[in-house]
Amino acid sequence: MRNLLFLIFLSFLISCKPEINKETRIQEDVTYLASDELEGRQTGTSGEKKAAKYIQNRFKELGLSPKGTQGFLQPFTFMPKTNPHGEVKFDVNGDGTITGNNVLGFIDNNAENTVIIGAHYDHLGFGGEGSLYRDTVKVIHNGADDNASGVAVMLDIAAKLKNKNTRNNYLFMAFSGEEMGLLGSNYFVKNPTLDLKKVSYMMNMDMVGRLKKDSTLAVYGTGTSPIFKQVLKAHNDRFKLVQRESGVGPSDHTSFYLADIPVLHFFTGQHEDYHKPGDDAEKLNYNGMKTLGKYLLAIISDLDNNGKLRFRKTKNESEETPRFKVGLGVIPDYLFDGKGMRIDGISEDKPAQKAGLQKGDIVIQLGDSLVVDMMSYMRALSSYKKGDQTKVIVKRAKKELEKEIQF
Repeated sequence: MRNLLFLIFLSFLISCKPEINKETRIQEDVTYLASDELEGRQTGTSGEKKAAKYIQNRFKELGLSPKGTQGFLQPFTFMPKTNPHGEVKFDVNGDGTITGNNVLGFIDNNAENTVIIGAHYDHLGFGGEGSLYRDTVKVIHNGADDNASGVAVMLDIAAKLKNKNTRNNYLFMAFSGEEMGLLGSNYFVKNPTLDLKKVSYMMNMDMVGRLKKDSTLAVYGTGTSPIFKQVLKAHNDRFKLVQRESGVGPSDHTSFYLADIPVLHFFTGQHEDYHKPGDDAEKLNYNGMKTLGKYLLAIISDLDNNGKLRFRKTKNESEETPRFKVGLGVIPDYLFDGKGMRIDGISEDKPAQKAGLQKGDIVIQLGDSLVVDMMSYMRALSSYKKGDQTKVIVKRAKKELEKEIQF
């Protein structure tokens, strides 16, 4: 009788256990993934493994099924590049020097097609070649915006898609190796755990945690399927969209575009903490992230009954990018859609700082070349070499200022 009463009491406790609050997890996810405990989540480190375990546990919590090669994980072993222009060599026999882990969770609705929703979770560890931090002291690069933010929004979408929009299956992927050259997504496309011919489209989030006051949101890949632009417009009542048609760019969506899969990539903009130790959790715009999640969910819902989306090749804008021998030492505002090139950050001890340029200045002329957009700025910059001197004209507030630049 005592055992029977105990079992009744236990079942009562289980039935009364509060449901996990799926609406308030974004900040909690970012805070852990961007904590010092994970030491910057560099691919192949113990910090990356802790992050992978956390994401795996979140997938389990949300009721997703494993879709890796080892449960939720898809390990990939590779030899780092010794030639910067060469290709990374994957070694599935385990003889390489670094092993990373993609984390894959699946919602199986027994549908014909699958939508892939992804974000990379690795970062720079203590810095290394990718860091823009110039101090010689090793400091953890926590990567809250880059890209704990994308992972957190991905998990938020996963929570809300369970038992909804059931005309597609959904594969949620947290990639590793992105900072080393899109390695995790590249490996998955070459070694998929489902039929890529049945993938309708891929949605990627990378650096979505710092939505600015003007609510500018960059969307790449809008030309990779004919339906994307109208769907983006139909559900947008908040964002100032900056659209790029190309499916090629510096994030994991590129790997899927090159496999003839339509892609959408979302990005809230560059900032001064990019690839520096200052990219911390407390600096993120969490309300903006929640708003973005709702927007992406609306897009996914709209596309739920469209079947497999038609793929369309786009012009590779990166092939037209000029080569540079020198730089101004600025971080461009890639979301600026006005006339000129707006400066979003100034690097220490570089030509721009020495000339007195400031964050917010808009470059409208470099030498004899007018600057009307990013491409014209890059073309103008590509004509200079080290030691050259020229003038730069910037618009600061309502004034135009001329400065001397020494490269």
